[in-house]
Amino acid sequence: MIDIDLVRLNFSPQSLLLLNVVLGFVMFGVSLELKADDFKEALRTPRALVIGLLGHHLVFPAFTFLLVLLLEPRPSIALGMILVSSCPAGNISNFLTHFARGNTALSVSISTLSTLTAIVMTPLNIAFWGGLYVPAQPLLRQVAVNPVEMFLHVLLLLGLPLIMGLFVSRRWPQFTLRVQKPMKIFSLLFFLLFVLAALGANWQYFKLYVAMVVGVVFVHNAVALLTGYGLAWAVKLPERDRRAVSIECGIQNSGLGLILIFSFFDGLGGMAVITAWWGIWHIVAGLSIATFWSRRPPQQVKGLA
Repeated sequence: MIDIDLVRLNFSPQSLLLLNVVLGFVMFGVSLELKADDFKEALRTPRALVIGLLGHHLVFPAFTFLLVLLLEPRPSIALGMILVSSCPAGNISNFLTHFARGNTALSVSISTLSTLTAIVMTPLNIAFWGGLYVPAQPLLRQVAVNPVEMFLHVLLLLGLPLIMGLFVSRRWPQFTLRVQKPMKIFSLLFFLLFVLAALGANWQYFKLYVAMVVGVVFVHNAVALLTGYGLAWAVKLPERDRRAVSIECGIQNSGLGLILIFSFFDGLGGMAVITAWWGIWHIVAGLSIATFWSRRPPQQVKGLA
């Protein structure tokens, strides 16, 4: 069996271009649902918003680095963990927060601001934490990641679709209302089908190596969810806010992670496998915890509200 650090997954330039377009389309669909009113309630409690952003872009990446030091995984798997922790919130986090009876307005605010700040924070976290992990340093030198180039890439993938969506929703509100729901369903289904197709094209590698990352992703995702909830609990946020912050930290934009891996890391096997499995697992974990919370109204959770 080939060493996972030597595997390069199959992904043609045409497929990569299509994945870029799909992710941009998904972000555009998400931004159509954003309105100024969605942020007013969250901005009235800036502490919760700040805690969500700190947990997402500072604390969770730092905890990921500590987890890497503890587990000592293969260098490419460690880089994959660091990259995932550096991505902004995933686009299903708002739905899961709503389902979990959390503060949806806060969730939307954290998602949007984490995406905007990811333009800077994602390349910065990958370069900083990846560079600190000595076994991964040769891989970083080998692929010669350019933080400025990655910044411009993330700006085009996330910033431009968000700006376009906000412009369209403000300029043509009636049209936006009609297309919001079908756009969201179509974009998410299309993205899911694309990721499954990418997995299918590399199935021989995925089935060989996925067992190496199942436990790592389980622990890593649990750390993410607990980081968000723990920070919110420590500053005594209401239970609805704790649920929102927890889900925002635990649901990462794995689609962006895959694009960065194929664009800047040459489809490095360990990184791609762990990011692809994270994309599957965080949906399972997110739905599970949201279902658990949906059956427990926040005001009835003793000692936590």
